[in-house]
Amino acid sequence: MEYQITSGSPLRMGAHHDGRGVNFAVFSAHASQIDLCLFSPDGCTQVARLPLPERSGDIWHGYLQGLPLGTVYGYRAHGVYEPEQGHRFNPNKLLLDPYTRQLCGAFADNPAKLGYVEGDAAEDLSFDPRDSAPYVAKSVVSDPALFTKITDQPQTPWEDTLIYEAHVKGLTAQNDRIPAATRGTYEALASDEMLDHFKQLSVTALELLPVHAFLNDSFLLKKGLTNYWGYNTIGFFAPEPRYFGPEGIAGFQRMVRRLHSARIEVILDVVYNHTAEGDQRGPTLSFRGLDNASYYRLTDEDARYYVNDTGTGNTLNVAHPQVLRMVLDSLRFWVEHMGVDGFRFDLATTLAREADGFDPQGGFMDALRQDPVLAGVKLIAEPWDIGPGGYQLGAYPPEFAEWNDAYRDTVRRFWKGDSHSAQDLAARLLGSAEVFDHRGRRAWSSVNFIAAHDGFTLADTTSYAKRHNQANREGNRDGHHTNHSDPCGVEGPTSDPDILARRARRQRNMLATMFLSQGTPMLLAGDEMGNGQAGNNNAYCQDNAIGWVDWQADQSGLAHFVKELSAFRAAHPVLRQTRFLHGAMRVSDGLPDVAWFDVSGAAPDWHDPGLSTFCLMLRGSADAVVNTVHDDAVLVIINRAPEAVKLRLPDTPDAQGWKVGLRTGAASSVAKVEAEFLVEAEEVVALTLAPVDNAHER
Repeated sequence: MEYQITSGSPLRMGAHHDGRGVNFAVFSAHASQIDLCLFSPDGCTQVARLPLPERSGDIWHGYLQGLPLGTVYGYRAHGVYEPEQGHRFNPNKLLLDPYTRQLCGAFADNPAKLGYVEGDAAEDLSFDPRDSAPYVAKSVVSDPALFTKITDQPQTPWEDTLIYEAHVKGLTAQNDRIPAATRGTYEALASDEMLDHFKQLSVTALELLPVHAFLNDSFLLKKGLTNYWGYNTIGFFAPEPRYFGPEGIAGFQRMVRRLHSARIEVILDVVYNHTAEGDQRGPTLSFRGLDNASYYRLTDEDARYYVNDTGTGNTLNVAHPQVLRMVLDSLRFWVEHMGVDGFRFDLATTLAREADGFDPQGGFMDALRQDPVLAGVKLIAEPWDIGPGGYQLGAYPPEFAEWNDAYRDTVRRFWKGDSHSAQDLAARLLGSAEVFDHRGRRAWSSVNFIAAHDGFTLADTTSYAKRHNQANREGNRDGHHTNHSDPCGVEGPTSDPDILARRARRQRNMLATMFLSQGTPMLLAGDEMGNGQAGNNNAYCQDNAIGWVDWQADQSGLAHFVKELSAFRAAHPVLRQTRFLHGAMRVSDGLPDVAWFDVSGAAPDWHDPGLSTFCLMLRGSADAVVNTVHDDAVLVIINRAPEAVKLRLPDTPDAQGWKVGLRTGAASSVAKVEAEFLVEAEEVVALTLAPVDNAHER
């Protein structure tokens, strides 16, 4: 077949079918020529190679009349191969369209993907002439009908949000209540079984580990492992095919619609800080071959090398206007056409770093925050990277919530028994106001978590003193060294009933602490069931039972307890306030919005390094413009001590008394809440106000 390519338009990036043909547009500021390569439907045979006929600025474009939907294609870029100048053009390497929405085939582990000759003495300064096309995934001209707009977002207020962080495959791979054919797929996440589970926990947002198309690292494949987590993006618009079920891409959209129908939002963990092409020794798959010097940040000393603020080999150059455009186009695509409700930005500090360092009002942040499509979605920052000045907890703009690792560490340290940890815990219980209460930020800004995908699960935090990552085949050197964990007497599995009981209570205590804290709680998938990873705190390469959720793990009724916790939090607005609490007096009744007590009713001794027992009275914020939680109050009692304590309860208003809202100890109820209340050893209790005649009821 003869192809007649015309100039087309530079206005829309990527490949777009208009009903008569396809317009192609791709960015490269430094190429001398861009070839469009067409392939057979199976992607195995190149059937045409056509130079794009027009260049408008730095956009190369062309139009092919009569080209059908589903056409498989890729690019080859011509230009100088001068790595020391930052240019790595090699037309022998087939390149993925950065804007492709679908992939054909997969990436094979073959050295032909490299732009240089592997093993050559000149290393990446050498030039490899082999054709990479047989070993790489190709782009596909997608059907516009697949990507109609989704507009039914639930838009849950931040203060009412409960996030559930999960891996698409790992969450359902071992759930035998889901048909085997769909386990581990997008569709499985919105199955009736999973929707029931989410509803029981009162989950309002499902935060998914990366679903952008990603690459399996060569070094993992050589060890018989794989990139399980997916923090290795190669396609910012294409859903990862390994999670496709029977419906393919439509299965992702169906998942979103079903979750939305259950009032559950979908948040994506997105990786715009680097790509799967790695450092100078990595493969040439897309961005590197199209325009290495524009897509990546290169070192000032030698443009052969990449700035590595991410620890993954390269750093995407979002300061470049076309790269920034690509990222924003990607975000809008996932919101408008895939129905996504928010994003958690992996290593967000990298995205906000300008030439002079971290800048929360830099180009990326300003562009993101002013975008009308993105203005209404949830934005979450992972507020660190390994670059200079990388740790920026609390420094993001008011529109952002932030993962609060200080919260995780403080809660673990307190329940482990570390000295001086009660003082830190007091701040975490109030939303880490010393970190976030500025520029009009809200208490929900702190995303509070005990465990996340990276690190020990909750169960492993109470079962292991140190990491056990031998299965990663890195000599147990990878993963966090400091976990603030405590196995309660024995490292690893045990049949000792006393140790098992103590571990179960420790888990309940940490979970209760999180649900009773101001801020946005985030639950790691499986923690509600006591799921463990055999002590592996870096299961990024464990696409197996180590990394998957064990649905048979709950031996202590933990899931039911989490259900109680989430229901209690939902029932009490004082636990979900948007304003920070500072002990100010409320005009309405002259009472402080927060107050602290010890067991005698006096102020706690905050100078005591071993302080282990204290009480926290929570009322509606004195700063609230309209106090919608005026009549609500919760008394939180925390006792880490190894013995029970008697607590003198605060006085209550007339005709009201205290009742038990929840407790983590063995006693499931009390006949009556007296003026002196017995709190068990290692227990969290929450009391609420009730009319006097109902005060004895739980």
